[in-house]
Amino acid sequence: MKAIEIKDKFGLDSLTLVDRPDPQPGPGQVLLKMRAWSLNYRDLLMAKGLYNPKIRLPFVPLSDGVGQVAAVAPGVTRFKIGERAAGIFMPDWLCGDVDEAKARSSLGGGGTGMLAESVVLDEDSLVHVPEYLTDLEAATLPCAAVTSWHALITEGNLKAGDCVLVMGTGGVSLFALQFARLTGARVIATSSSDGKLERARQLGASDGVNYKTTPDWEEKVRDLTGGVGVDHVVEVGGPGTLAKSLRAVRMNGRISLIGVLSGATGQINPMPILMKNVRVQGIYVGSREMFEAMNRAIALNKLRPVVDRVFGFGEIRAALQYMESGAHFGKIGLKI
Repeated sequence: MKAIEIKDKFGLDSLTLVDRPDPQPGPGQVLLKMRAWSLNYRDLLMAKGLYNPKIRLPFVPLSDGVGQVAAVAPGVTRFKIGERAAGIFMPDWLCGDVDEAKARSSLGGGGTGMLAESVVLDEDSLVHVPEYLTDLEAATLPCAAVTSWHALITEGNLKAGDCVLVMGTGGVSLFALQFARLTGARVIATSSSDGKLERARQLGASDGVNYKTTPDWEEKVRDLTGGVGVDHVVEVGGPGTLAKSLRAVRMNGRISLIGVLSGATGQINPMPILMKNVRVQGIYVGSREMFEAMNRAIALNKLRPVVDRVFGFGEIRAALQYMESGAHFGKIGLKI
């Protein structure tokens, strides 16, 4: 079978199309013939050696993909040949709390990588995907969608009338926008592009703030909420934006810390967290239980993930370069 590997060194130029032996499912396992994949910012960091620089090379990247069940081993009861399935981000995190062992099982980050024509996974680490979604739409769900669901619904207990701030228009932020609107919450979006903000409004955002033309965007967010602040911030910037998020959130509000798009290092003043009684919650994707609950909500509401641009299987370098450019709106896909 064909697969994409990061060969003997990190860097986008090391992404190489290779031949690998066809995998065979062992007891309790399922063989997927892959149909589509989607990218996350983590995949770019992995390729550059900035996420897990100690990972052994070569390795197959990517956590997100959907395929058709081509074979099942003895003992498999959850899946039948011909059904579509996606792997969960951490194959060992089925329910309950995450721990270090479960985190080490993450697809494309230490465990199995999905960017291959065929993938074998334990049946317990797979979920069915909503039937009405295209392969590309379904492939967007395992990381970004589950992360947003975990932040707003599982941990956030979001309710109608709440106000959510989403930062940027990448996959996590747009899923957060869509899930917030499903609950009847108000959404304020930020972006450096007025065009993207208009598209966010079309998805249901009530307001948009251009952080390039409005550098003190946190003050604008407070103005939009009558000086109170938002109930929930979906924080994907990290150290470079967290101080502004702490200003934008209300007293007793919540910040879900999800990404580090502004960089992984920086100084944070803890006083606003203390004085505003704010809860800052780290969110590391989610469990199979969360994935399946999310899928039920997606299917019931016929929600459609936003897919920006699609590349061919062998165009992974170009796809990651496009991600790095920041030009995308929503998810970037790959398809055979």
